[in-house]
Amino acid sequence: MAKFVAVRLTKNNIQNPIAFSCYEQNSREGENYVEHHTLQFQVTGTLTLFDGKESYLSQKGGFQLVRRNQLMKFFKRPEKNEPFQSLSIYLSLDFLRSFAREQAIKVESQAVYPPVVNLYKNDLLDSYLQSVQVYAHSNEIQDSAIVNAKLKEGLLLILKRNPEVAQILFNFSEPYKIDLQSFMEENFMFNVQIDRFAYLTGRSLAAFKRDFKQEFGVPPGRWLTKRRLEEAHKILSGTHKTASEIYIDLGFEDLSHFSHAFKRQYGIPPSGMKDKGFG
Repeated sequence: MAKFVAVRLTKNNIQNPIAFSCYEQNSREGENYVEHHTLQFQVTGTLTLFDGKESYLSQKGGFQLVRRNQLMKFFKRPEKNEPFQSLSIYLSLDFLRSFAREQAIKVESQAVYPPVVNLYKNDLLDSYLQSVQVYAHSNEIQDSAIVNAKLKEGLLLILKRNPEVAQILFNFSEPYKIDLQSFMEENFMFNVQIDRFAYLTGRSLAAFKRDFKQEFGVPPGRWLTKRRLEEAHKILSGTHKTASEIYIDLGFEDLSHFSHAFKRQYGIPPSGMKDKGFG
């Protein structure tokens, strides 16, 4: 049985920027707003990230940079009698700005990069990642001075081996105003607050609600529920999947709420789709 854990980072100053995860069984974390640039090292098992359009797979030994301001679904799986183990290093904007000042780094290029970027390693980076795992299991993780020094060490090594990622890490621009319809159609299944959708489309909350009503004719919350239910109806009609298998993937937190909303819109509960010969 997959385990569901919702994870959200909400502060620019991260309390524990180094985190180690271990799962003995398959784990689905659902959706997560990636607020900070995150260095992800796959110790064992596999990690699949899905941004609503493409999947990004990281296997044992994989090292990736997950860009900030992304909506992602996480799937963690152990492999070949080994638990799922991963190391995450979160790089806050405050830390990156300070690092850029110290190293006199300036970014001018506006190149476009994918949400997940594979990083190259060498012997020095391998040794560094092993040392960070030791810190993650010790009390030293609570010492901000030591942790800050480890973050700087890692970033220097990464930039030496992957200089192109400076264009990502030290670009401090905020999301710009983008087309609402295409963005919402691509991301309606992510269970995040309305103000997060507003930010990612380059709008204040008030501007987002105003523009949304003009574009779709209804408030965001009402549209999201209706759109998710339409997708649920399509899946239940065309596949053998059940409500319990799809409600989380479509942005609903609670199976009971999903079932009641579905019945209210279509007149029958999700299970009734099978009785009528659908699926």
